[in-house]
Amino acid sequence: MAMPSTLYSAFTNHRVLKVISGLNNFDADRVAAVVKAAELGGATFVDIAADPVLVQLAKKLINLPVCVSAVEPEKFVSAVAAGADLIEIGNFDAFYAQGRKFEAEEVLALTYQTRALLPNITLSVTVPHILELDQQVQLAEELVKAGADIIQTEGGTSSQPSHSGSLGLIEKAAPTLAAAYEISRAVSVPVLCASGISNVTAPLAIAAGAAGVGVGSAINQLNSEVAMIAAVRGLVEALANTKVLSAEC
Repeated sequence: MAMPSTLYSAFTNHRVLKVISGLNNFDADRVAAVVKAAELGGATFVDIAADPVLVQLAKKLINLPVCVSAVEPEKFVSAVAAGADLIEIGNFDAFYAQGRKFEAEEVLALTYQTRALLPNITLSVTVPHILELDQQVQLAEELVKAGADIIQTEGGTSSQPSHSGSLGLIEKAAPTLAAAYEISRAVSVPVLCASGISNVTAPLAIAAGAAGVGVGSAINQLNSEVAMIAAVRGLVEALANTKVLSAEC
């Protein structure tokens, strides 16, 4: 696996910000707006649907690394051929509302299938939050053995905050933060904390052991480019001001 140098540096420094346009978002205009805002706001890389047309569009518009997400391994092949820099098995949040669940066995099988098709590209895999925390850790360890270069956590859809403001944002992020804490201590690859993350909780993700965060709806649901850029910059600043604790602390 040869991770793009800019990504490697950001992961090493625990300052990664991935902006997610949505696994099921095939609206070219919307995707274009999100990826442009990501670059202008200072994000590390973007994550879009695994569609060759969208990949080509993103590569024309921005210079950031482009990740593509899917749950069908064959979709990655054409997306990589179109120029995708890395791939992500997930994001599963898009499917839960439809009643579609991903168990550990299926995610592991998808990882092996993807690695067989694309043995050399950087591969991120999401660990489903529907699993108990100890099962998430076990799956993460197995995914790394199967060839995952990055582990991503999730959990925002399982949280029902009872408060507003900062406390509500922390409640929203609690499941993915807990997963990042446990998994980052069990695997040697970078952990990306995603789903329900905000500028309030991004620093908490780093403190929990994540190398970075993935943010989607907090940015892509905004209705103006100026607002999206501001949201990205807010997250970048939050990460930049976060002190990374050593393993001994």
